[in-house]
Amino acid sequence: MREGWVDKAALEADKPSGPVLHFGKDNPLHMEAGVALAPFQLAYQTYGALNADKSNAILICHALTGDQHVASPNPVTGKPGWWANLVGPAKIIDTDRFFVICSNVLGGCLGSTGPATLNPATGAPYALELPVITIRDMVRAQAMLVDHFGIDQLFAVVGGSMGGMQVLEWASSYPERVFAALPIATGARHSSQNIAFHEVGRQAVMADPNWHGGRYLAAGTRPQKGLAVARMAAHITYLSEPALHRKFGRTLQDREALTFGFDADFQIESYLRHQGLTFVDRFDANSYLYMTRAMDYFDLAADHGGRLSEAFKGTRTRFCFVSFTSDWLFPTSESREVVHALNASGASVSFVEIETDRGHDAFLLDEPEMFGAVDGFLRSAARARGLAR
Repeated sequence: MREGWVDKAALEADKPSGPVLHFGKDNPLHMEAGVALAPFQLAYQTYGALNADKSNAILICHALTGDQHVASPNPVTGKPGWWANLVGPAKIIDTDRFFVICSNVLGGCLGSTGPATLNPATGAPYALELPVITIRDMVRAQAMLVDHFGIDQLFAVVGGSMGGMQVLEWASSYPERVFAALPIATGARHSSQNIAFHEVGRQAVMADPNWHGGRYLAAGTRPQKGLAVARMAAHITYLSEPALHRKFGRTLQDREALTFGFDADFQIESYLRHQGLTFVDRFDANSYLYMTRAMDYFDLAADHGGRLSEAFKGTRTRFCFVSFTSDWLFPTSESREVVHALNASGASVSFVEIETDRGHDAFLLDEPEMFGAVDGFLRSAARARGLAR
């Protein structure tokens, strides 16, 4: 590691600077892997105030490399919250009207129990001794957090990508607790192509000699090169070819001619290397393994006898599904599959496909059409719920 460098990510992984809810041995989380996890903790942030009848709560679920700091500065990077353009006072998810909750998912690396958290049984980081975590496990833990606030029914659950998977799991596992659901740029299962990309990333991490079988923190190292390569490969899937061409084309990086070597001749190469290098300072490599595996395991239809409509049978939750035309990680066809299943189950569902060349990452960017769709859906749901907007 760099001399004089303070590992802020490691500090936040076990003792985060924000709120943390602790669950003792008498309140275990029963996981899909067949084990009971206890004790464990969830780090979270809240914005706004809960109203008297606790009917204005919105749970926001973060994506694979996200965290609980949806609308406040990240304590590791100092950067604004990852959805600060959507969440805040007088914004579309208006924290002057709604009580917003966002937790770091179980298995994450910013304060919730994850592989970088100290295992109370050993006093060392869990590393790979932490049971494999699923999307359903994440949601069960979130439900325990929502119980802590005394909220019987969430007004809305909102999220994109892996966050959208959590939204679908919430609507399937706790339909009576979700008034409105807004899954964005997601699907009901991971495709074989997505699993393949994740496996490339995992193998890059595990091939790094500094991984030490997952025990790198105890060894005083980090598999930074492997994690950087994993991030580079994944980041390509978040973009689209038109967006890459528009932004970079074949433009050279700080040079007039090709070097005929293996330095970063092209701007796109330099960009990807930068993405990889900045990522390793804020994210834990083992968490990356756990998060990608959770997404790979997610398959709502398989959990319901192979019939996706059964996952939502009898639901009274209102849905709005959002997809993007250039998203090849979760293409619109996968969104339509879920929408058809919701229609078959008799659910109230609307669907918006947004024209953009920004790829999968569009849900994190300033996309006016997406903002309009989210705003319109939440306004309609708020009227139906009796929340004046």
